[in-house]
Amino acid sequence: MIYAQDRREMRRVFVNAWGKYRAQQALEAMEQHIVDVVLLHPEYHALLADEATALDSDYTPEQGASNPFLHMGLHIAIREQLTTRRPPEVNELYQHLLAKLRDAHEAEHRMLECLGEVLWRAQRDGVEPDVAEYVMCLRRATGLKAS
Repeated sequence: MIYAQDRREMRRVFVNAWGKYRAQQALEAMEQHIVDVVLLHPEYHALLADEATALDSDYTPEQGASNPFLHMGLHIAIREQLTTRRPPEVNELYQHLLAKLRDAHEAEHRMLECLGEVLWRAQRDGVEPDVAEYVMCLRRATGLKAS
């Protein structure tokens, strides 16, 4: 899990992990997780190499650009869910997506769309994320009926 007190501190974790990888330095476990996700997204490599831009850029809906740190963080969250099997159905649903899409990265993208939507609603409404709605969204993404 990645913990930070503010946006710059959180982003610095990504920038530092990428910098250590590029310098061929030893990575801690979480840094390796970050690098694994960054390697799937070459469109973020230059951003992470430019610390000032990475730490200070804003990504608002009005700009039409998605937040790369949110995107990478959601990938890491999905991977943590798969490791911890929380929610319990997550691994089965991931396997269905993987069989359907035949691409692990695309399967994660489908899952993070669901996770992002559930987190956005929770933040908007000032409530805890609705795990049942998340699972239902994942089921819809797989084409499975709700159980």
